[in-house]
Amino acid sequence: MFAGTLTKNAETAATAYSGMIHSTRFDIAIQLEIRTKMSERSPDYDVTAVNKSGRKVRIGTAWNETGNTTGNPYISMQIDVGLGPFRVNAVQTKEAREAMTGEFEIIPLVSNTAMKSGSISGELTAMDADNAFAGYIANMMFDLDFMLIENTFKTEETHPDYRIEVSSPKGHPIRVGSAWMAKSSRTGNDYLSLLINTPDGDLRVNAVQNEEQRGGKTFSIIPFVESAGQERSDNTGLALVG
Repeated sequence: MFAGTLTKNAETAATAYSGMIHSTRFDIAIQLEIRTKMSERSPDYDVTAVNKSGRKVRIGTAWNETGNTTGNPYISMQIDVGLGPFRVNAVQTKEAREAMTGEFEIIPLVSNTAMKSGSISGELTAMDADNAFAGYIANMMFDLDFMLIENTFKTEETHPDYRIEVSSPKGHPIRVGSAWMAKSSRTGNDYLSLLINTPDGDLRVNAVQNEEQRGGKTFSIIPFVESAGQERSDNTGLALVG
């Protein structure tokens, strides 16, 4: 569960990129410094930060990459701040590419593993404005308060309808997943399908209304259980970004 921003510096600057990376546990200023490549796949940058003692330390490496399907450039980073290594990508929105601003958004790399829902509790409530939802999800290992914010960049049917955000210790929004509006093919009732990125893998849950809740603003979050007969909505893809 990571988020942040990265900005390309002027060609004369000592560092190629500067930015911030946030999680629910930290807010860290980072820099990407060009390093000598020893081979084609060796890193293009060292990722550095300043620790509490004021010493600059190397916390990871980064590579210039190109999207296989889009052809758009992005930066892949592997970082370790003492909690174990994690992977994030720095990507540009369509508007940033067209304006050539050099502004990137840091997003978590989608996990290849699925986390079993197990015993999950949670609730989702529609807000009165901005087509947003507020809610929480919890089990014995974690407890997250989050918001569902409308995805105004949706251009394809498979793109998420909402992004799921939590806050870092300093209040910075962190995107931890996506949500799709869906309709049950069996009952015709509307529900939301949520994909939340956790350190243990991708967690899938549904937000549904029981008989008492139907027609109101509150949804109950229940585990997603996939079986041979499980109905699947065509628009509930697994991409964290549209």
